Amino acid sequence: MQKISTWRHREGLFILIELVLVIEMDGDIHNLQKEEDERWEKVLNEMGLRVVHFRNDEVEMDLSVVVGKIREIMI
Repeated sequence: MQKISTWRHREGLFILIELVLVIEMDGDIHNLQKEEDERWEKVLNEMGLRVVHFRNDEVEMDLSVVVGKIREIMI
């Protein structure tokens, strides 16, 4: 069984699976803070974490596709 943790960081919700994968849901705010997001992702990458981004509308409109993509990544 995988350990799943969630937490909020500023405007985003992050889900961490087995301390390997960070899933970020990107809203409109991310268009305004690209440099900050890049710095945050670099920190996570340096910790050995892979970051995957999904737009909020992707998650809201077709969650099953998003879950399928996450499953593919985890294989």
